[in-house]
Amino acid sequence: MSVKVTGLNQLLSTLEKKYGLAAVQRISDQALKEGAKAFVRELKLQFELFKDTGGSIEEITISKPMTIAGARTIKVHWRGPKGRYRIIHLNEWGTVKNPNPKGKGAIARALRNAEKAYQAALLNAVRRGL
Repeated sequence: MSVKVTGLNQLLSTLEKKYGLAAVQRISDQALKEGAKAFVRELKLQFELFKDTGGSIEEITISKPMTIAGARTIKVHWRGPKGRYRIIHLNEWGTVKNPNPKGKGAIARALRNAEKAYQAALLNAVRRGL
């Protein structure tokens, strides 16, 4: 699952010509961090609706910015002592024995609900960076 922001690549290439690669990467990394934080806020709200112990909420982690296939990326994943990464897909998709768990589709809802906040966070970070 991903969020597609149109026009951002063209904007970044124009800024790269004007300010240089290092400055643009710093600005885009900050924008990615703020966008990821906006998504995580919404994700936590969605997970609150069906929490039991709160382990899935506590273990939501944002990675450092990295380059994957030529694009700067941040991953939102689960990492912690409770090992919730093993069962997140069960809550999202269900199982044969429990096809409709309480949390079914929570990540997809969070992506859909956070799209505008994500884009606004990207835009604000780019504006501040300039």
